[in-house]
Amino acid sequence: MSNYKIILSGGGTGGHIYPAIAIANELKMRFPNAEFLFVGAKDRMEMEKVPQAGYNIEGLWISGIQRKLTLKNLSFPFKVVSSVLKAKKIIKQFKPHVAIGTGGFASGPLLYAAASKGIPSLIQEQNSYPGITNKLLSKKAKKICVAYDG
Repeated sequence: MSNYKIILSGGGTGGHIYPAIAIANELKMRFPNAEFLFVGAKDRMEMEKVPQAGYNIEGLWISGIQRKLTLKNLSFPFKVVSSVLKAKKIIKQFKPHVAIGTGGFASGPLLYAAASKGIPSLIQEQNSYPGITNKLLSKKAKKICVAYDG
């Protein structure tokens, strides 16, 4: 199979976006005919940086949960449900062979939707301590790659 379809997600900060772009660049060198699609959070840094790197991106209405009591958290459950539904629609249209997440709240709905559809999911954790999203997704991931031993 030479025409792999790879969907990637990670965002909110450069610490999640640039590893995802680096992974896509390496896979593109190894599989020149592969198709790539990124999924990120609307109105966040990835919506600018990913297209600058030459890749298409779809946006989800998602944000991180505030760790303190705030009115912003009232919309969080609606954002999660909306984003999971849109991620499922994106997956149905793109038909990826694999889903790769590099962390950040944007990768949660995509990897959850991919795993629920039986699509192999990979988490790449570049930090010494995993974030909330990667911790939650680790139970559904086929493979977890880390940057540090232990």
